[in-house]
Amino acid sequence: MGVSQGHRPELVGGGLIRSLGGWSGVLGRKRRGDLPLADPRILGVDEFVERVLKEAESKVQHSFSPFRVAERVRRLIEDTCLGKGIHRAELEGGSRRATVSQLRMELAHRILHEFGLPLAEIARQLGVSTSAISKIFTRPPRSNST
Repeated sequence: MGVSQGHRPELVGGGLIRSLGGWSGVLGRKRRGDLPLADPRILGVDEFVERVLKEAESKVQHSFSPFRVAERVRRLIEDTCLGKGIHRAELEGGSRRATVSQLRMELAHRILHEFGLPLAEIARQLGVSTSAISKIFTRPPRSNST
């Protein structure tokens, strides 16, 4: 039976890890800035993953593309910060300056509504705690007169 075979390193890790020959392969390609299109639920990379995603229904395809969603969220954050004249480092540093807090709140709402990410992932993308994001969605909206 399989249990008697013990720990098998070739069966450890997600699809990308196995497809690139383990963590050393992933880290080597990451250092070169050459990470392939991958999804942890699909064993394979690049063209194969793209073909599987294209064959999936549009609703399923959206749920199968976490790396693409993360890239779109990253671009949204960077473009919005640039447009508002706020450095991303300040946004991610937990600044409590009113304009930064307002931007963080706007981005959290947009990310939730446009991408449907969980609060923990929104927090990671914005560089703050999950608690900070949770508070954004539980406190009443501020009035502009204060």
